[in-house]
Amino acid sequence: MRKAVVFGMAFVLVLFAAGCARKSAHLTGGKINEVLGEEKIDSRIITAIGIAGAELGLESVTQRRATSREAAIVAAQYQLVTMVKGVRLEGGVTIEKAMQTDSVIAATVDSEIVGAVPVSSEWTDDDGCVVTLQLDLQGLAKKAGLKLGKD
Repeated sequence: MRKAVVFGMAFVLVLFAAGCARKSAHLTGGKINEVLGEEKIDSRIITAIGIAGAELGLESVTQRRATSREAAIVAAQYQLVTMVKGVRLEGGVTIEKAMQTDSVIAATVDSEIVGAVPVSSEWTDDDGCVVTLQLDLQGLAKKAGLKLGKD
């Protein structure tokens, strides 16, 4: 009975490890790929990546990774802002124009970008970080009271 329990636990551990193992989207062998997938907008989700290097003067790996991740998130948020501003609404106006005329829309867009979902964080061999963020475009439009155009 004891052997069966140990075998079962080992089997579950192997399944868990296999489930956690995944191919890196942006790194190969701890280095950033020569070609990265670009940011994209589909009908519902905006995906953006941010890349940041670690501050090498920091003492610990944890500090270097934490600061590089935070910087990568900010870089990805900047990409999201650029992408969101170009989205066309009904009537042909862009979100950028709507933000210029309505402070509530501008505040909502800013809030949603800050709250974008980190999908992955990957570290390089030198503790730099590549972060992928996603933003629900339909949810943003609904919260801001906007209607997306049909592209």
